[in-house]
Amino acid sequence: MPSAPRTRPGRGWLLRLVIAFAFAQGAVSMARPAVSYRALALGADETAVGVIAGVYALLPLFVAVPLGRRTDHGRCAPLLPLGVLLIGGGCALSATASSLPAMAAWSGVMGLGHLCFVIGAQSIVARQSAPAEQDRDFGHFTIGASLGQLVGPVAAGGLITAEGGALDRTSALALLVSAGVAAAALTSLWRIEHRTATGSGAGKPDHKVPVRSILGTRGVPAGIFISLAVLSATDILTAYLPVVGEHRSIAPATVGLLLSLRAAATIACRLVMTPLLRLLGRRALLTVSCLLGALLCAGVALPVSVPVLAVMLGVLGFCLGVGQPLSMTTVVRAAPEGARSTALALRLTGNRLGQVAAPAGAGLIAGAAGVGAPFVLLGVLLLGAAGLGLRGGGAPPAAARTGASPGTAAADGPGADGAPEVSARSNRR
Repeated sequence: MPSAPRTRPGRGWLLRLVIAFAFAQGAVSMARPAVSYRALALGADETAVGVIAGVYALLPLFVAVPLGRRTDHGRCAPLLPLGVLLIGGGCALSATASSLPAMAAWSGVMGLGHLCFVIGAQSIVARQSAPAEQDRDFGHFTIGASLGQLVGPVAAGGLITAEGGALDRTSALALLVSAGVAAAALTSLWRIEHRTATGSGAGKPDHKVPVRSILGTRGVPAGIFISLAVLSATDILTAYLPVVGEHRSIAPATVGLLLSLRAAATIACRLVMTPLLRLLGRRALLTVSCLLGALLCAGVALPVSVPVLAVMLGVLGFCLGVGQPLSMTTVVRAAPEGARSTALALRLTGNRLGQVAAPAGAGLIAGAAGVGAPFVLLGVLLLGAAGLGLRGGGAPPAAARTGASPGTAAADGPGADGAPEVSARSNRR
């Protein structure tokens, strides 16, 4: 009796993708502070540094949806080396730039490369993971980002120094090293995309689901807002904890350790995502993590001791580790068939908008109400995310919305949330 055809790749592709993402994210996390320091060395003031940092997030906004459209109807893998090359090129050219406009331009190139890599990588995970395994696989995938965020800033801090007027030279060195780190990601980009994992809309290249329809699908707005809230909390925590430390006479080295503790707790959360999902269920886990994160963010504004702050940040980092991978799964499950990559691109667009608007809003609030006020704002954002997680965190399976047969959905076992791409194509044939 002939054996059944293999419809899913093994697990090696996910490990290689996590390794590549760790290098790519590590390069970006190392380069972004180095860009700021190099801009300061070139004579930039605080406003100019903010503009250069904003270009990183703003430029990709214009290409996120077109990239998602292209990925919905074609292969994802080509976006990965393209993203790595743009990241590495942006880092290297920033190291040699001699003007602030050039720094801003190469910062935008770096952001574009990061966007290309993330859209391609997330789309691969969405296609090649069985529906019942998507939460786990997205959780493992985001470990790569957490590792990069943990190591990158520490590496940059070890290379950059302002002593003896060396800021220009050492920041350029850090950028060149980050370009080399990005290039290292290319060593893991082999046999990541399975041959049968082509786009869900591959047979309908002219069909485009309108963006308004995607955003109007139940579950998609919730996933986008949850992701925005969690990312804003991470970014503002990173940016404003040093300010809190300065006001409370906490040494910069201690602040760095507290931020590393937060990142390590996020990695730990994603390593145990599967048992947590079995214990609580995805909707309860998403809601509880956002609710607890809201309380802890607001608690950072209180004048607590350093040991208590360390415990709070550890638990907060664990809670923040839930939102990103589960928001990816929420968006993928809720999105119309043939528009999942576009929906993920819209989620990334929301992230970029949050990266621009949240720090600006936090700065205004901090100036008017004190350095603790931004953390109260984050608490409100995460409280809203908790409410959306309760209502929309368990979006209806794509198979249920598109009328797929029960047999198709059952192919992945009990509890599957939608038919795999390969099975869907087989049914159409």
